[in-house]
Amino acid sequence: MKTPLPPAAHIAAIGLLGPGLPDWPAAAAVLTGRADWQCSPTVLAAPQILPPAERRRTGRMVKLALTVGLEAVAAAGADATTLATVFSSSSGDGLNCHQICAALASEDRQISPTRFHNSVHNAAAGYWGIATGATAPAAALCAHDASFSAGLLEAVVQVAVERIACLLIAYDTDYPEPLRSVRPVPDAFGVALLLTPEPAPASLGRLAVQLTEAHADRLRTPALEALREAVPAARSLPLLAAVARGEGGRVVLDYLDGMRLAADLVA
Repeated sequence: MKTPLPPAAHIAAIGLLGPGLPDWPAAAAVLTGRADWQCSPTVLAAPQILPPAERRRTGRMVKLALTVGLEAVAAAGADATTLATVFSSSSGDGLNCHQICAALASEDRQISPTRFHNSVHNAAAGYWGIATGATAPAAALCAHDASFSAGLLEAVVQVAVERIACLLIAYDTDYPEPLRSVRPVPDAFGVALLLTPEPAPASLGRLAVQLTEAHADRLRTPALEALREAVPAARSLPLLAAVARGEGGRVVLDYLDGMRLAADLVA
């Protein structure tokens, strides 16, 4: 019996936003050593593609997810309405969670409808549909600190099995105190990978994934390694660094306890 080949997809484009990393070209320059990383707070703005009413209601999580997703779509010249999507976050909107908890701990325990609908884990997927008019299948998942690798595995399998393009959007936002003391995510970080079954004109490489027990790769720069460890979505950085350098080979990403995700790149 033949051993089945691991699922694979081509990387058509990337979107990224994080502390001191305003977009993918800036992040690629940092990850390749062509620019120094100057850590500064992540700046989030509601994309203008949203209708005015929805722009006013968006929280940090939605702003982050839509910004990186739209960057990847624009870079590839893709039609967002046709793309299947996978939204992956370790814990959703930290600030909104804090505000709901504060309301429930007060004398007036009324929760606003806006707070409530921003609290659900698939809120970003809903806003994406409103912003882009997308009607393709959308999945929203959470695997705590393993959420980036879980999302990547899901998206690559969709591309390989269904032979469709799929947009992975992985994102995390920070919590204020006192929740930060138990969930110390320091800032917002998001990444989007547009994956396709066939190479795009400006393809960034081919990616195949499989489980491994090997140790996860670390970053050479201590400050960036600290960011990778602190924000679950930033566990993507070793893979992104290899893509930015145009390197082939294996990158091992953090996943579950005792299990990692190997990403085999062909540049």
